[in-house]
Amino acid sequence: MPLAASYQNPANQAIAAIFNEIADLLEVEQANPFRVRAYRNAARLVEGMTEGVDAMLARGADLTALPGIGTDLAAKMREIVETGTCAMLARVRTEVPPYVVQLLQLPGLGSKRARILQHELGITSLDELARAAAAHRIRELHGFGARSESRLLEALNAHLARDRRYGLAIAKPCADALTRYLMASGLIDRLVVAGSYRRGRDTVGDLDLLITGKNRAQIVDHFVHYKEVANRISAGPTRASVVLKNGMQVDLRVVRADAFGAALVYFTGSKPHNIALRKLAQAQGLKISEYGVFRGKERIAGQTEASVYQAVGLPWIAPELREDHGEIDAARSGTLPLLIEERDIKGDLHVHTSASDGTASLEVMAAQARLRGYQYVAVTDHSPRIAVAHGLTAERLAAQADAIDRFNAEHEGWPVLLKGVEVDILEDGSLDLPDAVLGRLDLVVGAIHSHFNLPVAQQTARILRAIDHPHFSILAHPLGRLIGERNACNVDLKRVLTAIAQRGCYVEANAQPTRLDLSDYGCRLAKMEGVLVSIASDAHSPADLANMSLGVTQARRAWFGQTDVLNTRPLDALLTLLKHTM
Repeated sequence: MPLAASYQNPANQAIAAIFNEIADLLEVEQANPFRVRAYRNAARLVEGMTEGVDAMLARGADLTALPGIGTDLAAKMREIVETGTCAMLARVRTEVPPYVVQLLQLPGLGSKRARILQHELGITSLDELARAAAAHRIRELHGFGARSESRLLEALNAHLARDRRYGLAIAKPCADALTRYLMASGLIDRLVVAGSYRRGRDTVGDLDLLITGKNRAQIVDHFVHYKEVANRISAGPTRASVVLKNGMQVDLRVVRADAFGAALVYFTGSKPHNIALRKLAQAQGLKISEYGVFRGKERIAGQTEASVYQAVGLPWIAPELREDHGEIDAARSGTLPLLIEERDIKGDLHVHTSASDGTASLEVMAAQARLRGYQYVAVTDHSPRIAVAHGLTAERLAAQADAIDRFNAEHEGWPVLLKGVEVDILEDGSLDLPDAVLGRLDLVVGAIHSHFNLPVAQQTARILRAIDHPHFSILAHPLGRLIGERNACNVDLKRVLTAIAQRGCYVEANAQPTRLDLSDYGCRLAKMEGVLVSIASDAHSPADLANMSLGVTQARRAWFGQTDVLNTRPLDALLTLLKHTM
């Protein structure tokens, strides 16, 4: 069965979102738990598929051949593809009070706690929830307490504050789908998604599309008729602004081909970078605008970005560096780094299989890694403390290690599977598996999955103790953040990275779009401390391996070259480095 990351297919993403919402609403109604589970399992399955359900239907595929999908769920999947919604969802929404639906939109609340808030406090809106939390009424409820009340208020404030910011798990599918729609029109010569999206920021406020094409008015008309448009803000001869159904604003500009480069510089930003660039131009008697570079009334550059930078005496600067963090001075002095590229990555050091909470077998994950041209993949299923992830006991991990050895012996020419584990770092800093089994592995990836709100001193000490473990190799998603859902935990990151450097182990830049942890800032700090970074997909399905590109982007924003990244090393060199940590 073809599997993939949900952000790659808007149809699959829509199905998963609707099925998850149905499951939440049914759970609030205390419906049959098997029915709830069926929708959740179907959502998870669809999220992991490489082929879109729309494409499957177009080629006449039988959806009931998918695991766990019966005729009823298959019919609903078809309905969502064809109509964009589902009558079942509309019906269940009418059976549940509207304010409960609103409460369920709050990250981390969940259907069971939403039901408690509804029945015990009569909460009917997010504003009422905020007032109840501020008045310390929630901590008095069974199952909550002061800490959970504080976390809920923090999550609520974060949820309300990010009305204009979208993580890449949302922004990327929107940008990809809209790009495909516009390019399929045959009207467009060039299209680039500019702005903070092009610079690789981990969240974006909106999408800025820059386009060239012969029939500008027709391009604008085609854009505003996109099926996902909920509201047209404006539409003119060369530009338009719309709001999509998910609330994201998209601005489109159709520009002349001979000014495309200048417009791309201007609309990519950042604003501080553009200001610094304009000041440099002014010192040379030049003027830079979205229309070109001018000496007096003469336009001397603008068709390409490179021509704009060349006109002011600079080499082209990669979009990821355009934050006014010294990139212009580096360009003037010839010291811009040769940035890492995805093709430099030799393998992935954090991958899950169906042995824990992945969706595919070890063999299927290896086959996808082979398609990506990797030399190696580390199988790092969860340890037993993560019960919801069906974590591996010492006995199951040992059996998996045997299976990996057999696989490698039988698959010459395939990526070498490395024996690993994502072991839970417990509250006291100990690891969730015995030394006997950890010592048999090629690498041990340690991670925190609980107790995120410990005081900074206690959290830091916890991680430092884990790093000191003789079998510890890589610290995974070090700050534990989930973009839009959970803030980074309180930890002295510099002290942790210093300890990692002294211990001779490594830190991870997790490339899951909901994590991106380390961020570009954390990656820069790691580089300053002399710590190699493992860019890892944290794949839970075969196509999740494509997350790697998002991690590479964060590394590029941190000015990383190839030598700054652990998994740019070929297998022999990698194994030598890993042995030093064990």
